[in-house]
Amino acid sequence: MAANMRGLTQFIADIRGARVRELEEKRINKEMANIRKRFKDGNLDGYQKKKYVAKVIFTYILGYKVDIGHMEAVNLISSTKYSEKQIGYLAVTLLMHENSDFLRLVVNSIRKDLNDNNEIHNCLALHAIANVGGTEMAEALAEDVHRLLISPTSPNFVRKKAALTLLRLYRKHPDVIPAAEWALRLVALMDDMDLGVVVCVTSLVMAMAFDHLDAYAVCYQRAVDRLQRLVIEHEYTATYAYYKVPSPWLQVKLLRLLQFYPPTEDPTLRKILHDILQTVMNNCAEPSRNVQHNNAQHAVLFEAISLAIHLDTNSPLVNTAAVLLARFISSKETNVRYLGLDTMAHLAARTDNLSAIKKHQGTIILSLRDKDISVRRRALDLLYSMCDTDNSELIVGELLRYLKIADYGLREEMVLKIAILTEKYASTYKWYVDTILELLSAAGDHVGEEVWYRVVQIVTNTEDLQAYAAKVIFEYLRSPSSHESLVKVGGYILGEYGHLIANDPGYSPIEQFQVLHSKSQFCVAPTRALLLSTYIKWINVFPEIKPQLLNVFERYRHVLDVDLQQRACEFYALASRPDDDELLQNVCEEIPPFPPRESGLIGRMKTKHGEKDLVEREVARKTTRKLTISEPNGNGSAAPDSTNDITSSLLGLDISASPSTDLSSAALAEKGIPRLTAGPNVERWFDKLLHSPEGVLYEDVQIQIGIKSRYHGHLGQLAVYFGNKISAPLTSFSATLHVEEQEALSVSFAKIAPNIIAPRTQVQQVLHVECKKPFTKPPILSVSFLAGAHQAIAVRLPIVLTKFLEHVKLGQADFFERWRLIGGPPREAQSIFPINLDASGHIDREKQRQTVSGFSLNVLDDIDPNPNNIVGAGILHMSVDGKVGCLMRLEPNREAKLCRITVRSTSEDVAAEVQRLVQKPLNVDASS
Repeated sequence: MAANMRGLTQFIADIRGARVRELEEKRINKEMANIRKRFKDGNLDGYQKKKYVAKVIFTYILGYKVDIGHMEAVNLISSTKYSEKQIGYLAVTLLMHENSDFLRLVVNSIRKDLNDNNEIHNCLALHAIANVGGTEMAEALAEDVHRLLISPTSPNFVRKKAALTLLRLYRKHPDVIPAAEWALRLVALMDDMDLGVVVCVTSLVMAMAFDHLDAYAVCYQRAVDRLQRLVIEHEYTATYAYYKVPSPWLQVKLLRLLQFYPPTEDPTLRKILHDILQTVMNNCAEPSRNVQHNNAQHAVLFEAISLAIHLDTNSPLVNTAAVLLARFISSKETNVRYLGLDTMAHLAARTDNLSAIKKHQGTIILSLRDKDISVRRRALDLLYSMCDTDNSELIVGELLRYLKIADYGLREEMVLKIAILTEKYASTYKWYVDTILELLSAAGDHVGEEVWYRVVQIVTNTEDLQAYAAKVIFEYLRSPSSHESLVKVGGYILGEYGHLIANDPGYSPIEQFQVLHSKSQFCVAPTRALLLSTYIKWINVFPEIKPQLLNVFERYRHVLDVDLQQRACEFYALASRPDDDELLQNVCEEIPPFPPRESGLIGRMKTKHGEKDLVEREVARKTTRKLTISEPNGNGSAAPDSTNDITSSLLGLDISASPSTDLSSAALAEKGIPRLTAGPNVERWFDKLLHSPEGVLYEDVQIQIGIKSRYHGHLGQLAVYFGNKISAPLTSFSATLHVEEQEALSVSFAKIAPNIIAPRTQVQQVLHVECKKPFTKPPILSVSFLAGAHQAIAVRLPIVLTKFLEHVKLGQADFFERWRLIGGPPREAQSIFPINLDASGHIDREKQRQTVSGFSLNVLDDIDPNPNNIVGAGILHMSVDGKVGCLMRLEPNREAKLCRITVRSTSEDVAAEVQRLVQKPLNVDASS
């Protein structure tokens, strides 16, 4: 570019040729004065504006302040020539900040370039938005960037830049971006054919899913599907193979995205994830000689191990991971050792079985002496995580030995962790006291207040420990040099429990006083104040050394420190009162046991690692919420072969009622479930499938969804047919299930749906269904795809409680006997509703019989004395609540054009739900 502008080339040459800074400044001032004059004169063509703005940019890059060229840069953006537009955008991004007033002048020009069919102009505009990215620009242009990203006509490299621009805007101004509203459309792009677009979109989805987990829950299945195609099916182009590893950056992002969500219960997804993780680990079983290949594989492997730990710490995959990690912590490469120790520490903190890690305890301890401090830190974290009752004494002892030679940057954290481990896994109180006092002696300068506070609490609350603790601390104080933390502990413990050892040789009151007081001259004022409290306690229990103690109080009455002086005066006055021992005894009573409380050491540890821990806790907090990713599919007992146990089924079960709630779209949306697709035909199709095994569930001009079903006992199987009715493929296709009552109903796909449905073709997806308990809310099938624009459909699946009923044959005597045994409310549900008459004025009894039979109730003939009445019986199968009998009577009244339906069951929930379902297609309002 400079070659085409000789003036710019000469200006740069003059600047570089300046021998001293004064000459450089003189040349720049001369040039800026000339440019300012030319800008004031006006009448500049595009080439001249470009040349002068380029000189201003170069001056700015050199570090000089510039206050001209802004309007000319704004004008250059509107140019039709690429070279002029490029200089204009470059000047805008360099010379203007996000709050600049000039930015308002370029918003319309940037929007015009975003909507232009020229992809070069699109990219220049995206670069400017990403680099400047102010609030006003984000509010004005975010929709245009999003439109450019989702447009099927945008080139791949433009969509990549659009995704990264949105990511930049979202990170700076998350409140401006409607992330939840764009969720389905953005997640659909994860199925794009171009892996470069997928990498950029996945980065954007990760950022938004972190803050909107429910809205982006559909990305879980997309991530699993993409990983399967990359790792197992090798569906990628050679361009995206980095040293024979398929797009390792994308794999790492997808594996990390899956860790945002709780482990899925869908058996299909779990099996696919197991195969993916197993393949990743198998690929790393043998190291390669190529360093880059190893690096790419290890990046994927460590993230796969983290996901395996997140999914199930007791799975065979985690055992395989432990074997691989053991190889890494012995590697010659520092980075590999670091990552191995870090991941193993993560595993040790999550798993309940530490046996696989303990096998390499010696290697981990040796890592404490690694030449790299980062590796030493990770080894410390790992030892802390893997410590338990079996190896606590060994690990704590090793940490204490290493503490004396450890880096000063590590010592404070080591002291804290040693103190926590000693308290948590102390086999005996004596070992605890010995270890903590040795810790205080070895690293006193690095011991926080929480450590010696905790020692005092434990000694005070453990009566058997008090005499031993007093002896041990006294021995430590006898040494020539004792740290101030030891003096504090000694002052407290000897003041409270020194009398317990006063009669032993070498521990007399005067010896205790002499040893402790000899340390006070090296202590700060707060510590000496504590020792004064110890002395007043001794006056109460050791009257023989009262003169020496009063002498100390007398001397401290004249010190300059206000706190010490006040304490000394008060203690002296208290000790000098004649014949008032009772008051002294009351004031100097032994400290009572401390109330149970959380260790202050744990609280200190929680805030030790800063931002990383905050992020992990935030992810953990968010992922504890219940998310509808996929539903479990349990295995229950087989269906009964006969109805001999009908009596026990009818009389044997009584569960508490659960009120039925409306399945409104608003209520579903609040729970993270998509809004139902509306339409009169949708309701009619659903109602028909309630008492029919197959039919159309949904249909429009683009797609048809059909259902075929069969049930046996508490298990069922649905075949869902997705038909593409148009001449173009349906891309980014996904089908997701949402079950509100997951504890009562399990529904899951047998396999992941294909992401593309070819033109004029149909694909089948099989669903496995299990009824565990009575339920009232059908599951929802959510379908999304791209067909020119993004389409989303959410319809209820015809899976209701009556689908799990089985026909029962009963005679007249048996039926009415069981009818009376069940009794009336609350095990009876009854209602009266209007009915239609046929053309001859009669009740369409055959239609009523077919409807009742369609709900899996066996229509019993010659049971009711009134031949117009319809009687039905069935038994409901559930894997958790067992079998429940259900009896029904339908009593139509031709003259009143009304019908009464009565359902009795040993479960009031079952009776109410069966009555509601059977009545709906018979009701004249519903049928019309």
